Amino acid sequence: PSFGFLFDIDGVLVRGKTPIPAAKTAFQKLVNSQGQFLVPVVFVTNAGDCLRQIKADQLSHLLGVPISQDQVMMSHSPLRMFKRYHEKCVLVSGQGPLLDIAQDLGFCQPITIETLREKHPLLDVVDHDRRPNVLHQRFGALLTNSITLFVIPVPVAVVLFGEPVRWETNLQLIIDVLLTSGYPGNPYCHENDPHIPVLACNMDLMWVAEAQSPRFGHGTFMVCLENIYKKITGKDLKYEALMGKPSKLTYQYAEYLIRAQAAERKWKQPIQTLYAVGGSAALSQDDEIDNSWENELASAAAARCRSVLVCTGVYNPHTEVPLDTRESITEMVFHGHRDFRFEPGLVEPDHIVPDVDAAVDLVFQLENFAP
Repeated sequence: PSFGFLFDIDGVLVRGKTPIPAAKTAFQKLVNSQGQFLVPVVFVTNAGDCLRQIKADQLSHLLGVPISQDQVMMSHSPLRMFKRYHEKCVLVSGQGPLLDIAQDLGFCQPITIETLREKHPLLDVVDHDRRPNVLHQRFGALLTNSITLFVIPVPVAVVLFGEPVRWETNLQLIIDVLLTSGYPGNPYCHENDPHIPVLACNMDLMWVAEAQSPRFGHGTFMVCLENIYKKITGKDLKYEALMGKPSKLTYQYAEYLIRAQAAERKWKQPIQTLYAVGGSAALSQDDEIDNSWENELASAAAARCRSVLVCTGVYNPHTEVPLDTRESITEMVFHGHRDFRFEPGLVEPDHIVPDVDAAVDLVFQLENFAP
């Protein structure tokens, strides 16, 4: 094969935890009688609350075909390339087994918001029932000369894996860390510019589950964080890196995984075309974002990436894209991240099909590929 598939998961293969019926049919066409894939396939998800192996096991069960963790790309997978932070302390935000995920990615000293909260109990006070007993805290302070304090390293970066459970706690403590250079118990320093690096995974404003309307995603949490930071400081929150669909970094890393599969199977034909099923192609990122990660990847080999949108997820095929981008504010709402430029040519799909089974049929027809 001279092509590969990049499959979205939510809204394409499943809705919440319910498989979309067309998915099993589609994947029976993609494997041979031994269960081996006939073309390179990578599952690209903006989920970030579990390890790759767990997601691979879930997909294998749902789709009825064997899937390895090397075929799964979580929103945080490109963090493997950010080796300059792996030996340093980083504050991680999200939910799920955060420390396991961070350590699997290569981080040696991750700390969680909960750990920071335990160290600085006076900082998290929105929930009155979780406020500490101040008299007890003061009494404890008198004993510091005789008690070994709980010491944690100072975070030099913040990694946002996904939306947390307690938004107010994470928003508060992340702002504290950014405005104190990693020392959240200290007074704010508004001259602290630039703040310590922030790396964010998954910019989805909304995502599709079993509910009739899309649900808040990590992108909504990021909107809150960005606006709180700007309201307090008057300055924009800056990101060291943004990853997850539709970032350029994510698609480059996904292509790297596609090429690795082809090499493992000893397929000699170079991969010319990638078909992103369920997602758009990468959007243009503002130049201020650090792109030094590009050096971590081999140069891209695929000539093109085609988007095949399905009508089982967030995408609405009846929403028109304006020809004149100057009218985009009045004619449609751009739900992408603040740091991505709206370009109709990148948002508009190459193909629209009813579901993932129709997408596989279409690609086989376009590539003249007969399994």
